[in-house]
Amino acid sequence: MTERYEYLPHHLLRHRVRDGASGTEGVLMAAINENVSDSDHPHWTELAYIRAASDREFTTEASNIEPAE
Repeated sequence: MTERYEYLPHHLLRHRVRDGASGTEGVLMAAINENVSDSDHPHWTELAYIRAASDREFTTEASNIEPAE
């Protein structure tokens, strides 16, 4: 596969979520399976792109997100 990423469906897309690793909250903008390797050997990981209240987006592992209360 020559693509470096693919979008994934996620039930919390466009909902308010919390990053369990940092405690930061925001809106889940995308869930992506991304090749994070810079070598010839691919390393795929599922990332969540979250837009915080500052309007800046950050990433975390998709397994870290949970619905915000």
